[in-house]
Amino acid sequence: MSTFDRPCPCGSGTSYDACCGRLHRQEVQAATPEELMRSRYAAYAVGDVDHVFRTWHPRTRPAEVEPVPDLVWELLEILDATDDEVEFRAHFRTPAGPGAMHERSRFERRAGRWFYVDGDVTTP
Repeated sequence: MSTFDRPCPCGSGTSYDACCGRLHRQEVQAATPEELMRSRYAAYAVGDVDHVFRTWHPRTRPAEVEPVPDLVWELLEILDATDDEVEFRAHFRTPAGPGAMHERSRFERRAGRWFYVDGDVTTP
């Protein structure tokens, strides 16, 4: 199964090509903070750190975004989504075993596009 035909890592139930792939290819912009959050998670999962960098607010983004070696993203759970915040739990696997990251992310609309600003990470 090609990258485009496989299910989207964001958990939407649609193909990567029809879901987050179109945002990664910059064919469309995210319509909501939740859609942007899902596309950022999927970008980490498929190794598209350029998308993560492009969608990070210029005021808060780091100089570089690097993939984490040996980390495999396995599942995204959206716990809550409001006007400009998304709370989620992202499950991953490393050689040391499974883990999860819990975050409440903040987003801001700038020049008609949504950007990730920052988030509060807690231990699940």
